[in-house]
Amino acid sequence: MYNLRKLFLLDPSVTFLNHGSFGATPKPVFDEYQRWQLELERQPVEFMGRRFTSLMAESRAALGAYLGTHADNLVYTQNVTISINIIARSLNLGVGDEVLTSDHEYGAMDRTWRFLAGERGFTYINRSVSLESHEAFIDSFWSAVTPRTRVIFLSHISSPTALIFPVGEIIKRARAAGIITVIDGAHVAGQIPLDLDSLGADFYGGNLHKWLCAPKGAGFLYARPEMQRLLKPLVVSWGYEPETPGASAFVDQYEWWGTRDVSAFLTVPAAIKFQEKHHWDKVRASCHDLAQDAQRRICELTGLAPLHSAADGWFAQLTAAPLPVDAVPDLVAFKARLYEEYRIEVPLIAWKNMKLIRVSIQGYNSKRDVDHLLRALTGLLAKK
Repeated sequence: MYNLRKLFLLDPSVTFLNHGSFGATPKPVFDEYQRWQLELERQPVEFMGRRFTSLMAESRAALGAYLGTHADNLVYTQNVTISINIIARSLNLGVGDEVLTSDHEYGAMDRTWRFLAGERGFTYINRSVSLESHEAFIDSFWSAVTPRTRVIFLSHISSPTALIFPVGEIIKRARAAGIITVIDGAHVAGQIPLDLDSLGADFYGGNLHKWLCAPKGAGFLYARPEMQRLLKPLVVSWGYEPETPGASAFVDQYEWWGTRDVSAFLTVPAAIKFQEKHHWDKVRASCHDLAQDAQRRICELTGLAPLHSAADGWFAQLTAAPLPVDAVPDLVAFKARLYEEYRIEVPLIAWKNMKLIRVSIQGYNSKRDVDHLLRALTGLLAKK
């Protein structure tokens, strides 16, 4: 197991098993982030007025190379919530239209689509899906497609259940059927390989502050070139009618939102280089092994089966396991005891009629962290 704990700023008194919520930035990357902030403050007019466009273009070029697409198909956003809001609010949906999704989606995104459905009259459908196999997932999800399905919205890696969904086949089928695809990739960049052009989604929102370990406030919105014309900016500013048009109207309209700190965006290339330097493919593989061990041990402790089939490929560094409902009547209280008595930071999630513990394994984690979690769960569950 690669243990890079000394390279992170995390409190050493905390067993941190919650990288999936907000990420954690390595010291060298954070230093680069602060360097950009200082450079901005030394000469704000030159930075924002004369260097902004070229600096952002260089950063987007590095991100595009990392994500397998041209820089002009990407714009930086603060997070996936903003990216999905841009997409969802832009699409011309109304009475009689359907947006199809799964019952594993992130609460903030469900709220976004439900809000717009209430305003515009379309129907938002959370489809229950089979986890017996990837093929069963695809078939069960696709069986809910109707002639009214205009948009498919789906997580690439689900937030509450930590599952990697086979979105590639769904995207392929949707393209053939003339259905727009919108993918929530909040947990993807840095955790599993991503090639956006090959994937073929119409729209894709991603976070960079999570598994890529960039600073907070770094995310992106991808739009396939043929679909960029459908988007309408949340914020209309100078780029909407650029005085000096650039190579991409998409970038012109979404890059400049007025005065804001873009240091997190400019630090993304440093985050990419950090992971390259530390052989992140090997780090991720080692983390997956430890995540697999953590899930197995929790399920052995509780006697409950994982949510998914035994087939490989359902999760990477982020994994969820059920907890016995009767032994954990109050998730908030149970989580507080894990933190206050054992100094363990890990999320507990209510999903459907289940209670889940979601464990993140990043390069700074070790078997010692998982051992400590198992000791804590053993003690607390025995005190039910």
